[in-house]
Amino acid sequence: MITYPIDKERLAKGFMRLCEIDSPSRQERRVADYLTKVFTELEAEAVIEDASAEKTGADCGNLLIRFPGTVAREPLFFACHMDTVEPGCGIEVLRTGDIFTSRGKTILGGDDKSGIAALVEMIQVLRENEFEYGPVEILLTTCEEIGLLGAKHLDPSLLLAQYGYALDSTGINRVIVGAPAANRLKVKVHGIAAHAGLNPEHGVSAFCLAARAIADLRLGRLDEQSTANFGLIHGGVATNIIPDLITIEGEVRSHSVQKLDDYTQEIKSTFRNVVRNWAAQAGGAKQPSVDISVQMEYPAMHLEDNDPVLARVRQAGDHLEREILFQVAGGGSDANIFNSYGLKTAIIATGMDKVHTTDECLDLRDLTSLTELLLAIVLV
Repeated sequence: MITYPIDKERLAKGFMRLCEIDSPSRQERRVADYLTKVFTELEAEAVIEDASAEKTGADCGNLLIRFPGTVAREPLFFACHMDTVEPGCGIEVLRTGDIFTSRGKTILGGDDKSGIAALVEMIQVLRENEFEYGPVEILLTTCEEIGLLGAKHLDPSLLLAQYGYALDSTGINRVIVGAPAANRLKVKVHGIAAHAGLNPEHGVSAFCLAARAIADLRLGRLDEQSTANFGLIHGGVATNIIPDLITIEGEVRSHSVQKLDDYTQEIKSTFRNVVRNWAAQAGGAKQPSVDISVQMEYPAMHLEDNDPVLARVRQAGDHLEREILFQVAGGGSDANIFNSYGLKTAIIATGMDKVHTTDECLDLRDLTSLTELLLAIVLV
């Protein structure tokens, strides 16, 4: 079995240091400055900060770090995001043997600092040994957790490599080869306000209209490729006033572009029919209405078995005598955006577990295993 001289304690300390630098979405500057220093000390050929902050509202842009390698080979890139979800400020990492958790009431930050830590260790190992490897680019994005904003405002021409890997998924020895497209929906249901105790017959409850439409919808698992959900609702001003505005927000996801459109149209029609039917029955000068906005959250991604990006990671797994699982996922990530740019991108799991919760944890053995796989990808 092939092994690489990974310094596990250095890897562990690097991961803990990264997690304890606050970097909630739009506040990634501190971790960006830290990583700029780290990669500059590792003699990166270039550390570039793009102008995406003007569009994302973050306090820094995406970072692109280039290492020229030692031989002329096809370049490849690795991508991670620098931001974390909340509660993600004041993180203190607790290490118990090989297991990392948060010491307090915060997340750990392994999403996505496990991937970044593995990349730093990968570069250190490459530089310390007489390995022959080609050009490597490291792309670190902002605002991934709030809509993939850094990736969406990246200039893809900055990258020399035409394919690469996003390190951002739970589990280990898993490679994501497909993910759905998603539409975000915002529905504003307009009713007619009235005093709920004095003259309720003069009002039309936007809440009741929205509830009736939601009850008529198909939500959850729609088919083997598609899901739909409404997760946010707000509106109303007081318990004694019939609400004249209710806003609900949701999403539709599908691996099929046609199904995504069909299910989105079905939701729109359901709301419109409920409002139209009430108006036809009630009459009157004032009428309820509905406004529906649909925004493409991210496009679908799908990689073919013979794509070089998959062939390379498959060869790396064989090199390590390790079984790699190739799977289709139900969520979106920066990789969806990169693939839409024509940059073939597979997602590699980093070992992180229970992400986006205060129970988040990571095993150093999995982080080491990830680093081995990255080295094999670079060196095969």
